[in-house]
Amino acid sequence: MPRVAFTRNLQRHVACPPCTVAGATVRESLDAAFALYPLARGYVLDEHGALRHHMAIFVDGEPVTDRRALSDAVPATAEIFVMQALSGG
Repeated sequence: MPRVAFTRNLQRHVACPPCTVAGATVRESLDAAFALYPLARGYVLDEHGALRHHMAIFVDGEPVTDRRALSDAVPATAEIFVMQALSGG
């Protein structure tokens, strides 16, 4: 089963330690994680269920390509890393 890990910075605002969840896509995996940590959903997803602009998700070190539906496939042994995206110069 995939492992979902949230950055420590996000964990400062809401309890969401790493968890192992069932899911074949990023969406399914995140939904399972949000079932455990419902307050994390609002930090990661917007009101339409898409990834917020200031957030980034990586699956086994590769950024997700579908930021709206989060339909990227997730291998059973994947690590999904959820972090705040940085911008600026």
